[in-house]
Amino acid sequence: MRFRFRSRHRLTAGLATLLLPFGSLVALAGPTQAAPAAPAAGAVSEATATYTKTQDWGNGFEGKWTVKNTGTAALASWTVQWDFPTGTEVTSAWDADVTNSGNRWTAKNKSWNGTLAPGASVSFGFNGTGTGAPANCALNGGSCDGGSVPGDNPPSAPGTPTAADITDTSVKLSWSAATDDKGVKNYDVLRDGAKVATVTGTSYADSGLTAGTDYSYSVQARDTADQTGPVSGARAVRTTGGGTDPGPGPGDQVKLGYFTNWGVYGRNYHVKNLVTSGSAAKITHINYAFGNVQGGKCTIGDAYADYDKAYTADQSVDGVADTWDQPLRGNFNQLRKLKAEYPHIKVLWSFGGWTWSGGFPDAMKNPAAFAKSCHDLVEDPRWADVFDGIDLDWEYPNACGLSCDTSGPAVMKDMMQAFRAEFGQDALVTAAITADASSGGKIDAADYGGASQYADWYNVMTYDFFGAWAKTGPTAPHSPLTSYAGIPQEGFNSAAAIAKLKAKGVPSSKLLLGIGFYGRGWTGVTQKEPGGTATGAAAGTYEAGIEDYKVLKSKCPANGVVAGTAYAHCGSDWWSYDTPATIKSKMSWAKNQSLGGAFFWEFSGDTADGELVSAINAGLG
Repeated sequence: MRFRFRSRHRLTAGLATLLLPFGSLVALAGPTQAAPAAPAAGAVSEATATYTKTQDWGNGFEGKWTVKNTGTAALASWTVQWDFPTGTEVTSAWDADVTNSGNRWTAKNKSWNGTLAPGASVSFGFNGTGTGAPANCALNGGSCDGGSVPGDNPPSAPGTPTAADITDTSVKLSWSAATDDKGVKNYDVLRDGAKVATVTGTSYADSGLTAGTDYSYSVQARDTADQTGPVSGARAVRTTGGGTDPGPGPGDQVKLGYFTNWGVYGRNYHVKNLVTSGSAAKITHINYAFGNVQGGKCTIGDAYADYDKAYTADQSVDGVADTWDQPLRGNFNQLRKLKAEYPHIKVLWSFGGWTWSGGFPDAMKNPAAFAKSCHDLVEDPRWADVFDGIDLDWEYPNACGLSCDTSGPAVMKDMMQAFRAEFGQDALVTAAITADASSGGKIDAADYGGASQYADWYNVMTYDFFGAWAKTGPTAPHSPLTSYAGIPQEGFNSAAAIAKLKAKGVPSSKLLLGIGFYGRGWTGVTQKEPGGTATGAAAGTYEAGIEDYKVLKSKCPANGVVAGTAYAHCGSDWWSYDTPATIKSKMSWAKNQSLGGAFFWEFSGDTADGELVSAINAGLG
């Protein structure tokens, strides 16, 4: 089996990031800060904060504060506070988080510029209106003129809220208190990531909710210096009453689509597109791709797209814009909002993929530690409520993809067993696996049968069997359902893959049939039917030899079907891809095989009105 088009998208994402505005790049990639060393005996914490008006244009001005460590001990963080007279205020700021309570203004360091070694300094700036000057400056609660700077650590995370007395429109929340070296002043209550209240106690009654709706609550402590600590774990709450969820029910077959984090760049495809296309009501699960596997651990794939990108109101699922100070943004927050509107949808975080599978062999030297690292990341309190499980996309255990693995056939079973033990029975644990059913091929290379007892299901990648990496052909459908006369390689078709996996002991209900929302093509082809010769890969929008269905349906309309897959000959190009008609026939085949459902790679290849997702939904019923 060949590969899914991961590497081209990874490159596309990287290039798109380079095109971000400079200000966004600063926020995305500030200087890496090492943890401050323990102060030497006799070290003194002293610092100054000085103000300069750098510009004045009559009705407004630009100001700058400079914080300098004048002591002999490192500063771990800084907070500058000052008063402006009524009529003077900050309108925007950079390199610090600036807030106010009346005329008292507070600026806190960013995550990347808080540590100051002895003698080091840092500046932040702001634009303002009015003519007043700052007064009553305080640095970390002490003097701004070089005196001793008291230590002040941010508060700890409060306990995960508990919910009680849930009605159609309200819920009562309570949590265990946070701790702080100077004292906790109050708590911010967050609903679906946005602050809805600030309270001094450890409970809150939220009202004005919508019946039959899912919400996610967390809390964050604030100390007497207005420093905020980490956000607590999230508590999911569903109000009583309300109508019926418009999506498929829990007893229906799985209808799963991959959503790629890099799609938000050049493809301009966002979580909201699942709503506007009508797809959200017709799927049951989303695999969010991809997290990376590095150094034996699961790691973030693209921090900016995953949880930092700010969405405007028109881009957001619920029509509410992100704010600069909310604790979670990006795709993760948009998925949270999607689940609030479509609570039937479950989201899994997928790790690996074609480009990032090279980290699995090293990680599997200690399966338990690998699984724990992934669990800790998926269950991070900032987004734990977004994800319902994990998908492991290793291409391929004990076989070769972009790189080769020689861990032995037991490695697949060992991995799935370790992840089930770590994630428990309530979370979803799945894997995307090869569909190479050739004799001695990739299915034979690993114990997929033994591993299946620990998996909820397998996403069998029944596509990319053939493509223009064989540049002279023969032309062949990249996702044949069955074999056919003249197929270039026996065992390279969906039916053969499903039959072999069943023979190895994988239950039919744990097998999902894979559909590609794209086509693969050659150029220099004179023959309409499959089996023709070619001179190379046909041109594609992002990469030669591959193109989205939404483009091909009009660029090169299908004019034939072979082995359950459509093909098209237009000019000197030859393409194969699935259409709504071939997808419906494949779904009928999947039902006859008693499969658990179907999945597809990936949402952005579909039309704006989601016609391929609709075909999967209609075909599976």
